[in-house]
Amino acid sequence: MSIEAIREQLPEYAKDLRLNLGSITNTADLTPQQLWGTMVAVALSCRQRALRDAVVADAQPHLSPEALTAAKGAAAMMAMNNVYYRSTHLMSEQEYGTMRANLRMSFIGRPGIEKADFELFCLAVSAVNGCGACLDSHDKVVREAGLSKAAVHHALRVAAVLHAVACTLDAEAP
Repeated sequence: MSIEAIREQLPEYAKDLRLNLGSITNTADLTPQQLWGTMVAVALSCRQRALRDAVVADAQPHLSPEALTAAKGAAAMMAMNNVYYRSTHLMSEQEYGTMRANLRMSFIGRPGIEKADFELFCLAVSAVNGCGACLDSHDKVVREAGLSKAAVHHALRVAAVLHAVACTLDAEAP
């Protein structure tokens, strides 16, 4: 299955999503690795099988094996970190936020691709998972690395559209 096939599956009430899904792959704000790695990481985070398979298939020609692995790693690491950091950020007891996480995260330090690209993937996944602390942290890193606000904005658009498409596909599933 392809992203185009996913677009065709979307019902009429989701016409806006169909159009948005068609437009998010056209951008001058992200490199192909940044765009497709973000899309893979987000699609994995949305946990919708058809969307995941379509995005991964369409991303293959645009990503090196290392970039594909990094996108998968971003989804995996943020699945853990977003829960932990969102929780410590939201809890009234401030001391939890000062305690050492004590979670193994060595992949984040050596993702196998440019650090800024990996951090952009993490930022987009953090948007899907709703972790404000992680969004701020990853935004700071990518902006310090020289990525533009337009690049961050596009990654957030990717996260929003893919998440909405995943929700719609699940709502329409038999």
